[in-house]
Amino acid sequence: MLYRLSAAVIAVCLAAMGQSLSVEKLLSFLQSSEKLIKEGKMTDKELAGYLSKVKLTERLDDRAIEELQGAGNIGPKTLEALHALRERSQSLASAKLPPPEAKPVPIPPPSSQEQAAIITEVREYALNYSKTLPDFICTQVTRRFAAPAPGTKYGGSADSEPRWTSLDTLTIKLSYFEQKEDYKLILVNNTMTTQDYGTLGGSTTTGDFGSMMREIFEPASQAKFEWDHWGTLRGRRVLAFSYRVAQSRSQWHIVYEKKNDIVPAYHGLVYVDKETHEVMRVTLEAEDIPAGFPIHRADTVLDYDFQQLTGKTFLLPLKSTTIMATSEYWTKNDEEFRVYRKYSAESDIKFDSTDVPAPLPEEKTKETPASEKTKETPMKKK
Repeated sequence: MLYRLSAAVIAVCLAAMGQSLSVEKLLSFLQSSEKLIKEGKMTDKELAGYLSKVKLTERLDDRAIEELQGAGNIGPKTLEALHALRERSQSLASAKLPPPEAKPVPIPPPSSQEQAAIITEVREYALNYSKTLPDFICTQVTRRFAAPAPGTKYGGSADSEPRWTSLDTLTIKLSYFEQKEDYKLILVNNTMTTQDYGTLGGSTTTGDFGSMMREIFEPASQAKFEWDHWGTLRGRRVLAFSYRVAQSRSQWHIVYEKKNDIVPAYHGLVYVDKETHEVMRVTLEAEDIPAGFPIHRADTVLDYDFQQLTGKTFLLPLKSTTIMATSEYWTKNDEEFRVYRKYSAESDIKFDSTDVPAPLPEEKTKETPASEKTKETPMKKK
């Protein structure tokens, strides 16, 4: 059987090493063995049997055993064998193990005065964002997915992740001219089309070039901002502020099948670049959706990134993910914005089925923790 063969291979490896190991090699061997145990290819008893034949060249101490227990799944028989190894190695010289990795040092939040000043600066930036953009065109690639709602017959348990199935891929020519957006559908699943984007069925979104950001920061929205955390996006340190907009002040519309329309309250996070105080990410999550409305969950994450255009650097949409859920199914739209270029009356983009780019790697939109030791990407010059 496979697990017997894997166990035999490890036994041969031990024999080849003369069954004499340094503590570092012992730790490496045990970490590799843990995976085999989890996969059912080796038993705790078998691993303990191999360890009973091992001779160490260095002293095994309690610290090394504790590291192994904390890092993985050490069975009771293996642990017993390790304790026996420790006793047999007491006359040997101490092992020179690397010091434990220092925990990240948390960064203290800005003072309340600094936070207020940053929000004021970000508000001015958000309200004027669209006015600062040049006219341009870009390629928008929208990948649409659907899944049975978790907790339903085909959706798995209520706390499971949605089982997404690809519906289609849309390639769109997006023009931004005089602060207005225009969407022209070019490809559906790599097939040319003349269908109007506005008549497209299924879940669609518009307004990613400033309206979402502006509506949060407009004085009429009376959004309440609070400090949330430090983070890192695309190698740059960011300040994350939580916010909430009451339903009476909301301008966010959720439309179901182009006829049912509500304006919910919503909350989310705004991620602000530490150096420039420009917005790097916005999230929205609807609140208190009426019980009779078909959609009971709606949220969006919009990421911005630096783009070169007309010889200057601008912060423009990179990717937007929108999830909506009914009682029976969920939908997800992943929208990516690619190939920015200057707009002119003669501007055109030639498309064919080979022009659809591969999805962005997860690292481009993944948030990582920030600490005093976080290495940041140098600021790009404008």
